Amino acid sequence: MRNKLWRNLFITLLGINMLIIIGLWVMAGLPVEEESYSAPKADLDSYVPFKIQTNKQDLNQVINHYLDKEGLTGPVDYRVVLGEEVELYGTVSVFSNEIQMKLTFDPIPLDNGDIVLQQKSIYVGKLQLPVSYVLNFIKDRYQMPEWVYIQPKDEKIYVSLQKMKLKSDIRVKVDEFDLANDQILVTLMVPVK
Repeated sequence: MRNKLWRNLFITLLGINMLIIIGLWVMAGLPVEEESYSAPKADLDSYVPFKIQTNKQDLNQVINHYLDKEGLTGPVDYRVVLGEEVELYGTVSVFSNEIQMKLTFDPIPLDNGDIVLQQKSIYVGKLQLPVSYVLNFIKDRYQMPEWVYIQPKDEKIYVSLQKMKLKSDIRVKVDEFDLANDQILVTLMVPVK
């Protein structure tokens, strides 16, 4: 009688665990809502270009200062590191435990001055997870600027620098973003009209 009770409890617990695993698997496999983006044509005739060359170390400081100053980290703490690739490190609280995440991207500068971050790898702790699932999670949980478009289905993040709001209506264009050679060239477009 007692063994039968333990066996039934074990089977019930096993069934609950299986339902949770199946539920997580089904949720991870569901398609994500895709936000498409196409860059607007900017009228740059009334701007004067200023070319700037920088390096990874200085740009790291600027990016993370901007994230802190603008309060863009939201409920999830994250930081960006430029190394051989663009790395995003973050922590998220799950069941009162801090779980670390690492995402790596290949930066691709576009002709219009914007940049695409193409996903390379995603780790949550030591576990490598499906890219589209994690990017959708980030899209839903992280507070991103309005000029950053996360596209989970395409496994990329589109950074529309044309839409980035800077003081005095200054605009930024990326000309070269070669992290391997520490060669970063940008153009500041300063309005003259």
